[in-house]
Amino acid sequence: MSKINKIFYVAFKYEYGKEENGLALNYKAFFENFVKLGYDVVPLFYEDYSHEQLQTELLKLANEYNPDMIFFILQKDQVDIKTLNKLKDNGHFTVNFFGDDQWRFDNWSSKYALSLSSCITTDKFSIEKYKKLGQENIVRSQWASLENEITNESENYKYDVSFIGGYNDYRNWFVQTLKKNGINVHCFGNGWDNGRISYSEMEMIFSSSKINLNISNSLSYDIRYLTSNVKTALIFLRSIIKKQGKNSSQIKARNFEIPVQGGFQLTDFVPSLDDYYEIGHDIACYADVDESARLIKYYLNNDKEREEIKIAGIKKSREQHLFLNRIQSFMIELEKIKETY
Repeated sequence: MSKINKIFYVAFKYEYGKEENGLALNYKAFFENFVKLGYDVVPLFYEDYSHEQLQTELLKLANEYNPDMIFFILQKDQVDIKTLNKLKDNGHFTVNFFGDDQWRFDNWSSKYALSLSSCITTDKFSIEKYKKLGQENIVRSQWASLENEITNESENYKYDVSFIGGYNDYRNWFVQTLKKNGINVHCFGNGWDNGRISYSEMEMIFSSSKINLNISNSLSYDIRYLTSNVKTALIFLRSIIKKQGKNSSQIKARNFEIPVQGGFQLTDFVPSLDDYYEIGHDIACYADVDESARLIKYYLNNDKEREEIKIAGIKKSREQHLFLNRIQSFMIELEKIKETY
């Protein structure tokens, strides 16, 4: 049996590669949990090198360290395809976590797929796409949450409705539409008046909000939004013509962070979300802004039902949807693949 113990971890250390942004979620989610699980992990961080230096250092350290697995989180073009091919040719077992295949497979993931020993995808609908390319070593995983044990029995809420996430035109339109329906949403993140917040602040907002709204960051097809101004319409047309941008919604870490950190979640429904949660029992979902408004008013007026859903979501998420769970699961699959690789 081929045991994976030594891991060469290649990714960003800081969010978007900027130290002022603090440690990246991926660093906390994967690097720290690999260490916690007892793996021998050596990191190489993108931001420590120029592009050319990174290629050279990656090849050199891989040969010196001779790891059982090289684990990548490729986000743009940090590592050249020819570098990945050299690593494979040298006998290294290389794996990448692809977290955006719902909208990036055709224009990005597909270019790297055959240059890796195995690919982890969060999109079950992309599995057959990988296989059609000739990449058979596919592992399905998913985003998750960091651990948290905030006490959540208290109902001393600070906010009725809150949203945490970066500002964009669609999210602003969504929030303003809710406001016209008499619903005030407290927004936090880059671009909003409240600004960017720390992870610990985010945890407290989740647990101190009656309703945590999760608004998609993908392209919206709501005709009211598309006709709200000329700029929006032009951006939409350009995205369709060039087939670029987030044109498909997806599960993200936020779907798991809200309940793990003690909050009730009202989210846009995305395909396969019901593989992880029972809708209406663990979380609540809306189809559009109108349904969101109706559900917000309903759950604000029905505390008992809202709290029951919140507690069920917290329990399931803390038991099943931590990054620790994801790593333990996909490492079993990767070891099977490496045995026959």
